[in-house]
Amino acid sequence: MTLPREPIFKSALRSLCNALAVVIGVFAAIFLIMFTLSILSPPALLPEKCDVAIAPDAQGKQDLLHSHAPAILRIDIRGVIGVDGLTTEKIQTILLDSRVDFLKKDRVKAIFLYVDTPGGAADDAAGIYQELMSYKAKYKTPIYAFVDGLCASGGMYICAAADQIYTTSSSVIGSVGVLLGPSFNFSEVMGKVGVQAKTITQGKDKDMLSPFRPWKEGEDASLVNITKALYDQFVNVVTTGRKDLDKEKLIEEYGAQVYDAATAKKLGYTDVDDSNYFQAMQALVDAAKIDKAEYQVVQLSLAKTFFAELAKNHFSLLSGKVHHTFQIGTYMSSELSGKFLYLYQPSQ
Repeated sequence: MTLPREPIFKSALRSLCNALAVVIGVFAAIFLIMFTLSILSPPALLPEKCDVAIAPDAQGKQDLLHSHAPAILRIDIRGVIGVDGLTTEKIQTILLDSRVDFLKKDRVKAIFLYVDTPGGAADDAAGIYQELMSYKAKYKTPIYAFVDGLCASGGMYICAAADQIYTTSSSVIGSVGVLLGPSFNFSEVMGKVGVQAKTITQGKDKDMLSPFRPWKEGEDASLVNITKALYDQFVNVVTTGRKDLDKEKLIEEYGAQVYDAATAKKLGYTDVDDSNYFQAMQALVDAAKIDKAEYQVVQLSLAKTFFAELAKNHFSLLSGKVHHTFQIGTYMSSELSGKFLYLYQPSQ
């Protein structure tokens, strides 16, 4: 008996489908393995590394030079400090990576801060400042800051690590002060509508500034003391870094005000008030005694790979943990709520 033969086209199509099924199965298995590892492994097992980009030098050139050419490390202080990439940990990673791989053998001769920030979290502003100061002391690298827009509060704190601060003519500078809050109290409204709240606590003032009851006099004393300590630290750091900024006048007169570029220079907040990126970069090249003919400006940014993000977030949607943020003020989001802030927050 002769069996009917399968058409060649149908046979080829079935072979192709089988091959595709094998390929899909392999990729699915790899994905499942990586997903399992990301769930079981702590994020610390996947250290962050930086991508390298070439930024414009003082002549606007972005040529990739040989591995021995001196380099200037550009770090962007742009946006709200304490959010996204502007944290102590992230800047520390950038500084550590500036001494290895592409930049090993002491290639980095100076640091250029590109600044446009309203400030942010006090702990991150102080942490970034300390990281920069430690780096400068260890590797003898000058640091220059260029302000292109806004350098307020925590931005001023970080820029106190700079040897010179250059600004555009339209930049806004200042806001040396500490912020916590706002805090709200709903107790009177709750009484009017017949709503009561009860919180069980142990320890005096454990529920300090609870919005659901009338506030007691002095219950915020510890918070006031902390803001005072942070303010004193802020003032000391800024006036130490900015030799022409009078400490007594800063406290008694200037306060947390912001100033136009010309006034800020006059008061001692900055050094050059009518500049641009290329002038500031050239000044740093001269200060670092770098050969003008052969150097490059290097920018490091934290690499974001799929599996690194997978390990960090543990697939928040699948795990049922979804993080939401919302805007509270011009620069303040819910991520900063409850934190001590070096933040410029103009009226709404």
